[in-house]
Amino acid sequence: MAHGRIRARIRRSHLYTFACLRPSTVEGDEPHSIQGPGYSRRVHCNASHMHKKKPLNYSSNYISTTRYNVITFLPKAFFEQFRRVANIYFLVAAICSLFAFSPFTPLSMIAPLAFVLGVSMAKEAVEDWHRFIQDLKVNTRKARVHKGGGIFGRKQWRKIRVGDVVKVEKDKFFPADLLLLSSSYEDGLCYVETMNLDGETNLKVKRALEVTLPLDSDESFKDFAGVIRCEDPNPSLYTFVGNLEYDRQIYPLDPSQILLRDSKLRNTSYIYGVVVFAGQDSKVMQNSTKSPSKRSSVEKKMDRIIYVLLATLLALSIISSMGFFIQTKYQMPDWWYLEPQSPQFCYDPDQAAASGFCHFITALMLYGYLIPISLYVSIEVVKFLQAIFINQDINMYDEESGVPAQARTSNLNEELGQVDTVLSDKTGTLTCNQMDFLKCSIAGTAFGVRASEVEIAAAKKMAIDTEEQESDDLSHLRASEIKLERVVTSAGEKGPKPSIKGFSFDDSRLMGGNWMKESNADMILLFLRILAVCHAAIPEVNEETGDFNYEAESPDEIAFLVAAKEFGFEFVRRTQSSVFVRERYPSSGNPIEREYKILNLLDFTSKRKRMSVIVRDENGQIMLMCKGADSIIFERLAKNGRTYEESTTRHLNEYGEAGLRTLALAYKPLDEAEYTAWNNEFVKAKTSIGVDREAMLEKVSDMMERELILVGATAVEDKLQKGVPQCIDKLAQAGLKIWVLTGDKMETAINIGFACSLLRQGMKQICISAMNSDTNPDVKKAVKEDISMQMTNASQMINLEKDPHAAFALIIDGKSLTYALEDDMKHQFLRLAVDCASVICCRVSPKQKALVTRLVKEGTGKTTLAIGDGANDVGMIQEADIGVGISGVEGMQAVMASDFAIAQFRFLERLLVVHGHWCYKRITHMICYFFYKNIAFGLTFFYFEAVTGFSGQSIYDDWYMILFNVFVTSIPVISLGVFEQDVSSEICLQFPALYQQGPRNLFFNWQNILGMMFNGLIASIIIFLFNVLLFAEQAFRSGGQTADMAVMGTSMFTCVVWVVNCQIALSMSHFTWFQHIFIWGSIALWYLSLFVYGMLSPEYTGNVYQILVEVLSPSVGFWWIVLVVTVTCNLFYFLHISIQRCFYPMDHHIIQEIKYSKKDVEDKHMWTRERSKARQETKIGFTARVEAKIRHLKGKLQKRQSILGMHCAVATSR
Repeated sequence: MAHGRIRARIRRSHLYTFACLRPSTVEGDEPHSIQGPGYSRRVHCNASHMHKKKPLNYSSNYISTTRYNVITFLPKAFFEQFRRVANIYFLVAAICSLFAFSPFTPLSMIAPLAFVLGVSMAKEAVEDWHRFIQDLKVNTRKARVHKGGGIFGRKQWRKIRVGDVVKVEKDKFFPADLLLLSSSYEDGLCYVETMNLDGETNLKVKRALEVTLPLDSDESFKDFAGVIRCEDPNPSLYTFVGNLEYDRQIYPLDPSQILLRDSKLRNTSYIYGVVVFAGQDSKVMQNSTKSPSKRSSVEKKMDRIIYVLLATLLALSIISSMGFFIQTKYQMPDWWYLEPQSPQFCYDPDQAAASGFCHFITALMLYGYLIPISLYVSIEVVKFLQAIFINQDINMYDEESGVPAQARTSNLNEELGQVDTVLSDKTGTLTCNQMDFLKCSIAGTAFGVRASEVEIAAAKKMAIDTEEQESDDLSHLRASEIKLERVVTSAGEKGPKPSIKGFSFDDSRLMGGNWMKESNADMILLFLRILAVCHAAIPEVNEETGDFNYEAESPDEIAFLVAAKEFGFEFVRRTQSSVFVRERYPSSGNPIEREYKILNLLDFTSKRKRMSVIVRDENGQIMLMCKGADSIIFERLAKNGRTYEESTTRHLNEYGEAGLRTLALAYKPLDEAEYTAWNNEFVKAKTSIGVDREAMLEKVSDMMERELILVGATAVEDKLQKGVPQCIDKLAQAGLKIWVLTGDKMETAINIGFACSLLRQGMKQICISAMNSDTNPDVKKAVKEDISMQMTNASQMINLEKDPHAAFALIIDGKSLTYALEDDMKHQFLRLAVDCASVICCRVSPKQKALVTRLVKEGTGKTTLAIGDGANDVGMIQEADIGVGISGVEGMQAVMASDFAIAQFRFLERLLVVHGHWCYKRITHMICYFFYKNIAFGLTFFYFEAVTGFSGQSIYDDWYMILFNVFVTSIPVISLGVFEQDVSSEICLQFPALYQQGPRNLFFNWQNILGMMFNGLIASIIIFLFNVLLFAEQAFRSGGQTADMAVMGTSMFTCVVWVVNCQIALSMSHFTWFQHIFIWGSIALWYLSLFVYGMLSPEYTGNVYQILVEVLSPSVGFWWIVLVVTVTCNLFYFLHISIQRCFYPMDHHIIQEIKYSKKDVEDKHMWTRERSKARQETKIGFTARVEAKIRHLKGKLQKRQSILGMHCAVATSR
């Protein structure tokens, strides 16, 4: 659009009839009553300095989605760390190590804790820093703000204050909630895209008060002043109550003057507005919540396991303290040779109870290695590395935008593998906001041979599935019945056509003027003229190409105009009272420009579901042209206008099955007298003042839009993002439930449901809608009872359904959802929704999205994932267990609030089915292994205590214990958590049912956990007993030397290192050279550390001096005991996994065997059969659609065969 004022071109308000514009006289209405609680805000226009101090002191425009700041980082981070019960235990143990009764040195207790906390907090700081950087990008955007004296200058968004006058230019976001003062249009109209708020792609019309229209230039704000009194900040996007006090008058304000933050200015060169709400007070931010601190279900369960281990620790400590009490009271007096030189509190037979308590504290510290202190930090490291792999996955990199996947937090990696329900936004998430004209029906004839994305994908799926069938009946069916849709190109087409945005139509019968050869050419001509004339769009000339671009409120209108242009009817110009169409006919060489005078325009609203124009052509003929929803148009047809109704209805059903958005087109010829009489009534209604004005307009319009004659129907494809139907199908096969929450109207949402196969023909739709929105308490009660009855009836219908293949879809609008989410109805709504195959919530606000997400999360108790791309999705993204943001072109609010960010919805398939599956198995396997190794190691302390009179003495050197947790066993487990793969990524995608191992929690249930603990118990007993048997009563070296405590402790520790590292090697399914280095390198590191440590001065090493070189290495018994213990301990686990694989295999075991034996290559039929089994039974997606179609065709074949059989039987009897 050209820069500067457009008033010379057109007063846009003259085009509109209904609620987008009121007559100027309405501004004389009584102002709103602004008083009482909730209406205390006072904004001084053009005087932002008054809002920086009390009593106003309104918030700045700075926003933050970070969890921490410089002041709160340490206290909040420490709180997060000490929410983990194990860290509290180790903090207490570290404090106790400072006292004399500690069995360990303070360094050996404090250093590991400091290391664990430091690494975890550093990771949190790095992740929050990334959020801060993204916030900074938004806060430092620039806007033009009035500085004073009629001069506007650029200012960062974060520095904008309430009361500032802002100038926003075309295609820019509004930096705050603004009151519209004027625009580049003479009558103060502007067009706003709110997709980032409510998901709708159609433009909204906003208007300024007439009194502020003179404020149309920078200089006019030099002396501007006024006061706005309005409602306090609140999350309601669709309401606003306030008054403007200006020029000694008070004018009422309503939502049509408010421009919300993060919506975008379209089709308007510029606007002026004054900031009403800024920063956290803006409505979009009011709909968001503070960035929550999320913990995965695995981590929460891990805390419960820690409680079990703590209970075990307490029990062992009590046993030890009782044993020490008995020893101290009854036996210590006889041990005169052990009597301390000076009486000590902890070893006093006269105070045996106190000594027992003192030993209880000692035992708590001594057996602390049952609790794996390095577990948390190892998990942090593993998750961080897993996040790097997610970020660098080339298969989740979007080449078009250059955006990779991003794990914004690594705390929830394993949660990706346990998702039960996906709650998705529609616009910008499932769709790419582009409408393509694909097919049409004119005078009962269908045109357009190109298949939609849904048809193509379903055809491919059907081809694959039918090839996999073994049944003879189905092979006959395949040959005789199933005809796959295919993309048909024109016969004369020698090469692919250049892509035209908004136009994917292909049919030679209409293209190139060939429509004139059709038998119904007159109806086709009328159809094309309706496309070119019935709209409210504006053409713009592209200065580079000379072609026309169109800007309209709805993307459908743009698609219609592009289609009309391609058919030879190009809309080229609009004046105040006319539209001009350049019509091309094969018979004439040059195009003919025709003028159609616009007498009236009855615009589209969600209530009317139709749009009409009344035009006078060059011959003086008056005609009404109408387009709208088929249900609305068909009920308004005249008796002689239903000629093509039956065939058009059939085509509309086919288009709906193909996932296309449809509209019906009709017309009505008018004579002069009829039009004049109606127009007098229309003008009278339009100029009336009062609350009944819109109802009067609707009534008069309805009188005109009757007795229509059907012309045909259009079918446009709301272009889904690449791979969306395939992704939904794969997620459905993986057993996930998918809900769509959108701000779009119900019809649009249903069309998209068909497009992405959440809905299909034959699926029974349960539509719940509120009958009235009156605020009267009695009416509200009646509405609530009606909605409850609708849900009750729907639940009964589902329960009474006998067909096992029957599928139900729940579709509910925002008004109904308001009641359904109330405390006394929400569980009834949830039960109904869970029973349905798919759920679509329409016209929902951002707050409702968050409330629905919370209901699903808390009501089902299962893991939820929310995915969206706009600021209106922030609430549900933060409320869900996992939030995924689409890093699209509509701002970064969703990404900044998310846990994971991807560029396209289709990447969700790989994020969950591959990375989610891997991360869940890796983390759970790793945690179980940690408990195993710490029990195997920690219980040896107790056994040694038991045979040494509960002395409180550790058998291991302090440095051994530091090495155990930090190096010799932690590094291999990190390799397990990062590199382990039960199956490859390709297999994960081919066998989506493997994903269900996560939601069913097969690898982190109490059976597995206790099994690994028991394995650790067996290993600890074997390690201790074998070493005691070797060292206790005989010499272990050829020289006859016996072992001391240092020798036995070092031997036992070496056995522990070998046993736990060999165990992890046995449990791995996928080896890389990293695993070999980390596992065998850790064992080698132990020997190297023992060698180096032994070489140090005895002042530091004590009894361990030269222990490897001089004591253990020369002993054959030492090497034998290590070998025997390692084999014996791992023999039990080896037998367990062998029996499981042979007799009770899991899905991934079978796949591993097939891949290992190359059966997938040698016997492709078996491989295909196994793949077909690896699908969760689903009623949504392409798979369900194809299976339903095959069942339908098989039923027809069986009926045909039964009829043939009856005929044969009758013939035989004769």
